[in-house]
Amino acid sequence: MHDLLRKAIIEQALKPGMRLPEDTVGEQFGVSRTIVRHALVRLENEGLVITRRNRGAFVAEPSREEAQQIFEVRRCLEHEVIRILCDRMPESGYDQLNAHVRLEQGAKGKDGPVSIRLAGEFHVLLAALTGNEVLARYVSEVVLRCSLIMSMYARSHSSDCAVDEHSQIIEAIREGDKDRAMHIMGHHLGAVAGRAELSPKPDSISAILSHYGKELAQ
Repeated sequence: MHDLLRKAIIEQALKPGMRLPEDTVGEQFGVSRTIVRHALVRLENEGLVITRRNRGAFVAEPSREEAQQIFEVRRCLEHEVIRILCDRMPESGYDQLNAHVRLEQGAKGKDGPVSIRLAGEFHVLLAALTGNEVLARYVSEVVLRCSLIMSMYARSHSSDCAVDEHSQIIEAIREGDKDRAMHIMGHHLGAVAGRAELSPKPDSISAILSHYGKELAQ
């Protein structure tokens, strides 16, 4: 049930800010409120759900500041993933990665939310292949939270771009080229963050026109 609720959040069926009543959730899954409560606690620990006093559980709504911090941490973690995988990749690692890329290719242009979920799962798989369970757990958490952030702030999602860069990352790791792999990963994550409007929007005529005023003064 926890996995299905998480999937519903990441695929944007459950929207940020939506209330998750224990009785309603329990009825849909045919389980007790106690089991629902345990699942919601796990989701809260992953940053996907928040609990408000006397109001219950809600799908989390990360602030723009929090989103920027999460993307900063994700870059650091995923660069470490690349470093490890260039030194040691499990024997079946490339087969697993290429199989996942084929799933992503199958979702191209069909389903935006599913593409976002599959793109995130590629990065979780990369981390799992390092064999470092602590690193994999942290990467999984930030990737999940980034997926939630994208559902709130992203202007668009290009599955074509994501799949192409995932293939490039695999090839660079296969060649043991850490610098190239990290460069592609950095560009890839920068593009993901760039699709999210994380900078506060100007809300006054002065703020909006200040940029154009600077051009006039040049």
